[in-house]
Amino acid sequence: MGIMDSMYIGANALKVHGHRLDIHAKNVANVDTPNYVRKIPMLNAENGGVSFAGIMSSMQSGFMSGNGTLEGGVSFTGIMEDPTLGEKIYKPGHPDADENGYIRASNVNAMVDIADAMLAQRAYEANLAVLNISKSMALKAAEIGK
Repeated sequence: MGIMDSMYIGANALKVHGHRLDIHAKNVANVDTPNYVRKIPMLNAENGGVSFAGIMSSMQSGFMSGNGTLEGGVSFTGIMEDPTLGEKIYKPGHPDADENGYIRASNVNAMVDIADAMLAQRAYEANLAVLNISKSMALKAAEIGK
């Protein structure tokens, strides 16, 4: 993996985890919105179909010879709606009430989405560090080449 590959993976991960953070923020903002269904971001590891054990053995066998390659990253594959139903609340005058006068409360658990948002923020920060380190390595390589 070259420096540009690590920059590409880091930049792509910034986009994915930023989108993930947006989804969790929307969930928390709609915690009291009737009939709102919690959204769950779906992520996929891009590792070329190789397991973690396969990557580790490839790195170990290629450590001294320099041919151990590591490809990967993360991709955003979509949004899934949480199948959990919100609580039924009796509000006959509400515009969203059904024929029996009930509305469905949001199924968002604010604590879960805040925790997920914190994880997304940490992943974002980690990938920002990857970009900064890759940039630093590229600048050092350019200095050596002078």
